[in-house]
Amino acid sequence: MTRVLALDLGTSSARARLYDERGRHAEGVEAQERYTETRGHSGRLGEFDADELVGVVREAVEECLRRADRPVDAIAMSSFWHSLLALDARGRPLTAVSTWRDTRATTAAEDLARRLDGEAVHGRTGCPLHPSFWPARLLRLRREEPDVFREAARFVSCPDYVLERLAGTLRTSLSMASATGLLRLDGRWDEELLRELQLDPERLPEISGEPVGAAEPWFPAWGDGACANVGAGCVTRERAALTIGTSGALRVVYETDEARPRAGLFLFRVDERRVVEGGSLSDGGNLWDWLERTLSEADSAGLADEPADGHGLTFLTLLGGERSPGWDARVRGGVVGLSFHSRPRDLVHAALEGVAFRVAEVAELLPEAHDVVATGAALLRNRDWAQIVADVLGRPVRMSAVEEASARGAAVLALERLGEEAEPAPLADP
Repeated sequence: MTRVLALDLGTSSARARLYDERGRHAEGVEAQERYTETRGHSGRLGEFDADELVGVVREAVEECLRRADRPVDAIAMSSFWHSLLALDARGRPLTAVSTWRDTRATTAAEDLARRLDGEAVHGRTGCPLHPSFWPARLLRLRREEPDVFREAARFVSCPDYVLERLAGTLRTSLSMASATGLLRLDGRWDEELLRELQLDPERLPEISGEPVGAAEPWFPAWGDGACANVGAGCVTRERAALTIGTSGALRVVYETDEARPRAGLFLFRVDERRVVEGGSLSDGGNLWDWLERTLSEADSAGLADEPADGHGLTFLTLLGGERSPGWDARVRGGVVGLSFHSRPRDLVHAALEGVAFRVAEVAELLPEAHDVVATGAALLRNRDWAQIVADVLGRPVRMSAVEEASARGAAVLALERLGEEAEPAPLADP
């Protein structure tokens, strides 16, 4: 019997779970450890201490292995995309781990867009020129922290560093490299961007999907969005995964021989055969957290049964700036229609509708995706929000019965490489 320990690196915790050869979770064999988002070098949220994160991951893995009754065949990782970490010649961190929430590179992204053909870059890499991606963030680092940029021997993603510290080899997957914005869809680092950044490709990690380590072979991490689709069974153009966790995204995964991104959408490689295409929102579960912190009450119970726009408010849910489809990092949210009659509940209703309309903008760019499956804690725990999204989309949104879609997806991808075939992902009862 093949067994895989799947590790999911989210933006608040590391979760480890054990799966069998059919992709079924071994009940009770799991562990979760939390880490702290810091204000790091930038003084803003959106960064993590790399070594703290490694320690938390080690604890989660060791606890899960203790609960297992025998060794595992492999360790698979799912990780948040777009993280960036600079390492010195000894392999030690020179910076904090920055995430897509770090918007310091907005000016750099705009400068790149003026000097380069943005549509051509998007066409080659699947990534727009936006501060979420590495080109703008590396340009900002070169300009504003030149000593750090010069001293950096390697620029890596967060899970690459985890892999090196826990399995002994520094390596990245095609999935993680593709989401940096520096990799062409044909698997080569983009020469024009490297020239513009004055960056030698030897300062980037080796790309390989082969497992490393001896005791428990570790696979290089796959992106969490791709894993969520695979884990929830959304692996065709016709079935999209709608994930609302910290942020939000609507994505499809499919096989293709000719990857061509569409305007407004990202297109990353999952592996040599498959791509993940879709749109990402900067406001998701983090918006719900903001509502709870800001309002005297943030209760969504029963909102799906109340009249749409009965509150008279329009909530532009761009508190974190825009990613898909306009990719404008400078825009910000707003509320129109406030009066002395507006209640906290009205703001909550308008905010959830606002996210739903943002999802609908992405859905219009994925017309083949007639079937939508909800994943991510924010939707799975809030059926009213899921119903509001379904009403705005004008199509049913089915709830995934997979508790941790990204973790299961990493396990399924590892099982494929181990010669096993997982069973279909279950859906919740209507």
